[in-house]
Amino acid sequence: MESRNHELTDRSLFPVGVNVFVLRDGMLLLGKRKSDYHDGAWGVPGGHLEAGESMRECAARELMEETGLSAGSFAFTVADNDPRKDRYHYIHFGFMAEGVVGEPALMEPEKCYEWRWFPLNDLPDPIFVGHQRLIQGLLEKTTFLDSEAAILQP
Repeated sequence: MESRNHELTDRSLFPVGVNVFVLRDGMLLLGKRKSDYHDGAWGVPGGHLEAGESMRECAARELMEETGLSAGSFAFTVADNDPRKDRYHYIHFGFMAEGVVGEPALMEPEKCYEWRWFPLNDLPDPIFVGHQRLIQGLLEKTTFLDSEAAILQP
């Protein structure tokens, strides 16, 4: 698949990010990013939706590729229109992984330093910029977020 430049233009196509919340005993699974873009920030498993792929298929693929975990199902949790001030604009979808067993493994050591469980009331800093509002939506039980942290109720 051809890589696309994500800089905004007058009629940009927005990349779609599909992200996965894995919760266990009140703890959220986060990975520490190894990247030129926000290196050292913590984020949930996830990545870009590929052509012809459903969002749930993407969630399952990304979870397996990054952590080696599989889930019995994925429940839609939150969506975010994320126009950032750093020239990127993403549309993010968050899904709750249900029926996950086992422990995460570091499947992509070139992209992630480690996976770790964090209590929901004591998340690390910094959280990856693209996941901050998704996690906010998860914690506040909000379904839709749109521009500058405005929260839209369904």
